[in-house]
Amino acid sequence: MTFTKIAVLGLGKVGHLAAELLVDSGFQVTGIDARAVNAPFATKAVDLSDTAALKDTLAGQEAVLSCLPYHLNIGVSTVAHALGLHYFDLTEDVPTTRHIRELAKTSKGLMAPQCGLAPGFVGIVAADLAAQFDTVRSIRLRVGALPQNPTGLLGYAFNWSPEGVVNEYLNDCEVIEEGVLKTVSAMEWNEAIYIDGMQLEAFTTSGGLGTMCETYLGKIENLDYKTMRYPGHVRLMNFFFHELLMRENRAEAGRILTNAKPPVDEDVVYVHVAAEGRVDGQLRRKEFVRSYYPIEIGGKSRTAIAWTTSASVVAVIEMVRGGALPAKGFLKQEEIPLKPYLATRTGGYYTTGHKARHA
Repeated sequence: MTFTKIAVLGLGKVGHLAAELLVDSGFQVTGIDARAVNAPFATKAVDLSDTAALKDTLAGQEAVLSCLPYHLNIGVSTVAHALGLHYFDLTEDVPTTRHIRELAKTSKGLMAPQCGLAPGFVGIVAADLAAQFDTVRSIRLRVGALPQNPTGLLGYAFNWSPEGVVNEYLNDCEVIEEGVLKTVSAMEWNEAIYIDGMQLEAFTTSGGLGTMCETYLGKIENLDYKTMRYPGHVRLMNFFFHELLMRENRAEAGRILTNAKPPVDEDVVYVHVAAEGRVDGQLRRKEFVRSYYPIEIGGKSRTAIAWTTSASVVAVIEMVRGGALPAKGFLKQEEIPLKPYLATRTGGYYTTGHKARHA
């Protein structure tokens, strides 16, 4: 089922860029935000927490992309389901995804949450690597969105939603360890990783695997997702959230951290995905390691986290429109084939916009 009319909810950096990319790809876009926004596409100001107003606003649309904080997506997905629209979002929140999955059982359109960077793009890459083995021993996914020029002990800047970061630092994490599905605490299993000669630390965070544990349970021995940061970050975050008890007030924690470490324009997104297994009886390891930097799109410089997140979801939307993905039900990111994804107009940014490890 081809479609052209899509509403983009939330016109921050990611949502605004996603709307622009959709316009570039031939969609008829309506941007919706709680405030008035000047944009080169149609916009409306609507209270996005008011589901009745949202339902009126989305009437006549064929699809909706939510770039809102995760806690609003249960309401948005419910409205989209009631209207029979295709639904896409960027959430890393596990309970939100469970709700959307239930909706998908009776949906007229496609319900596709978790279409961002992680979960999202890295799951597509991981599945492609895993498919290259006869049997898979492990899949490890690592992602870090960081300032290029860190300052202070935290070495961080909140270029992503503070609600999302706090959520992934505190919520439990699904993993597969020695063939067993387990739930482990966030900010644990610390390890060192080197990319482009830069030492980083990686530690467990929630939501980055999306639905992969379910997909690969019984098929592989080990699967986990970790966030990458500059060394020393996780020790300070554990102190902040657990010793100072800031975990008890997530909203205030997000406010304090964003005030201390505001967004920067010069960022970098590190991606390190590795799979191990056997090919013709021989043990092998395959890696996808990239450093993504700001690039120019539409005559403007876009931060690495903004364009990698926006490009990921728009590439999926392009594939659904073109019939390369299902038109209804629930979409798992790891079911999306990598080569057709990268061949879309927007997915191509992942090929042209990166600095490879040996470039």
